[in-house]
Amino acid sequence: MKKEDLIALGLTEEQAKKVLDAIKEYVPKTQLVEVERERDGLKATVTERDTQLETLKKSSGDNEALQKQIADLQKANEDQQKAHEAEIAQLRLDNAVEAALLTAGAKNVKAVRALMDADKLRLEKDGTVTGLSDQIKAIQKSDAYMFAEKQPQQQFKGFQPGASGDMKPDGEVDVSKMTYSEMVAYLEANPGAKI
Repeated sequence: MKKEDLIALGLTEEQAKKVLDAIKEYVPKTQLVEVERERDGLKATVTERDTQLETLKKSSGDNEALQKQIADLQKANEDQQKAHEAEIAQLRLDNAVEAALLTAGAKNVKAVRALMDADKLRLEKDGTVTGLSDQIKAIQKSDAYMFAEKQPQQQFKGFQPGASGDMKPDGEVDVSKMTYSEMVAYLEANPGAKI
């Protein structure tokens, strides 16, 4: 959400700035979940590797068997690291897709996600997802009922509460709706104004 959007909703510029500053202080829940999962995975990996090293220290056999055991452990650790990286990448992809669907106005993210072809989505290093916008547009076109309709901002015609009746729609002052004291004040504030 931008400052202009908040101002359009009726907030003053100062209020809009305060709202945006407050939003920046919070970490999105998706990022928090991402970081927590990564932390937990790393803790589990460290614990497992510590137990592997202890087992390795306790086994005092011949050098060839020890070398084979080390190689097996290194291979297992590499596989586990790759699996962990793939899990984190999938989590980031899921979060990016969910955020894009919410931004697009999806009423039910899981239902819209089920219509998407996950094989065509690729998470880039900058955090963008290639192929996502095309799929969202296609689903919006084919299944528009799954998305909230974007309602244009309502424009009031006629009397607007809180607005003065001094101005005509074209921006000219309507002196026929002014009292004498309002007209005098207007002419003092705007010398040379045409009545």
